Amino acid sequence: MSTIPDQASVRAVLADFPDPESGRSLAEMGQLGAIDASPSGVRVSIGLTTHSAVLWKQVRGRIEERLRTRFPGVPAVEVTITPHDRPPGKLGQIGLEAKSVIAVGSGKGGVGKSTIAASIAIGLARAGSTVGLLDADVYGPSVPHLLGLSGRPQIDNGKIVPMRLAVGTGSMPVMSMGFLVPPGEAVVWRGPMLHGAISQMLRDTLWGPLDYLIIDMPPGTGDIALTLSQVLPLTGAVVVCTPQDVALLDATKAIAMFRKVNIPLLGMVENMSFFVCPDTNKRYDIFGTGGAKRTAKELDIPFLGEVPLQIPIREHGDAGQTAANYDDPAARPYLEAICERLVGHLAATAAASPPLPSLPVL
Repeated sequence: MSTIPDQASVRAVLADFPDPESGRSLAEMGQLGAIDASPSGVRVSIGLTTHSAVLWKQVRGRIEERLRTRFPGVPAVEVTITPHDRPPGKLGQIGLEAKSVIAVGSGKGGVGKSTIAASIAIGLARAGSTVGLLDADVYGPSVPHLLGLSGRPQIDNGKIVPMRLAVGTGSMPVMSMGFLVPPGEAVVWRGPMLHGAISQMLRDTLWGPLDYLIIDMPPGTGDIALTLSQVLPLTGAVVVCTPQDVALLDATKAIAMFRKVNIPLLGMVENMSFFVCPDTNKRYDIFGTGGAKRTAKELDIPFLGEVPLQIPIREHGDAGQTAANYDDPAARPYLEAICERLVGHLAATAAASPPLPSLPVL
């Protein structure tokens, strides 16, 4: 086979390269764009959806590597990624327009679940995805405080207008029971009222079209996971825990709960994984070490990463500036890695079993 590139040979090399969102080939999905190929260089334009925005750099690198391997004598290889528009369909009974709905849960409180949920949402939005964040922890909503949002949402034609957090050059819609009840007032509800509240926040909030809806779950194994499994198809769940045995035991129960209601497990995150003393640079494993990674391996669940116990992360959360963790060079790599592994797992799952194309109903 000739190693001198032309349009046909370049197209053949990339014919089976998968679109990260759909898992189907870029060529099949109409996302393989202009190709300029000659002995002096190969230039290719690829269209990718914002659902995979956090992976764009990785995808570009993989395509460039494939082309350089196939055409080793070509001095220049350039891959340009442009946005490819693919609107989301409507999900479940409630008609939510979202491509992926991800629940973030834990077996117990106090493990930093809400911080991780908010950080995942912010990280995906910073990368360029369209993201919404729903605080479904009805009894102890903490997302408003973590993000520095307050006030009561407005109503527009019977729909709730969510609060919005400025992220990058855009903004992210956020909804929480914390916006609907006075500060300090306890919510004392039974199962049917919880079901109604969560369904209403999903159905009646003006989310707009989303790549991702991240749902901060209440801790434990209560009614809300069952409600979510009934009203819309969840893409899956992320379980957050700390390294010590008591937290891992409760996290295992949360995993069992998600499996019982047929919600796929997308991965585990180990929070407060270790502490590095700023004065001595010495590492302390305050809650143990590696417990979540071992548990994830034992239960055949992807391990998405660890987040160290850092004073700035706590300070930013207390100050309502959780988004500022991405401006901290000590915290940002851990949070970005979790987002990349999460979306990478979704992409690998789609590539392994690409969904059939949707057909219009005539």
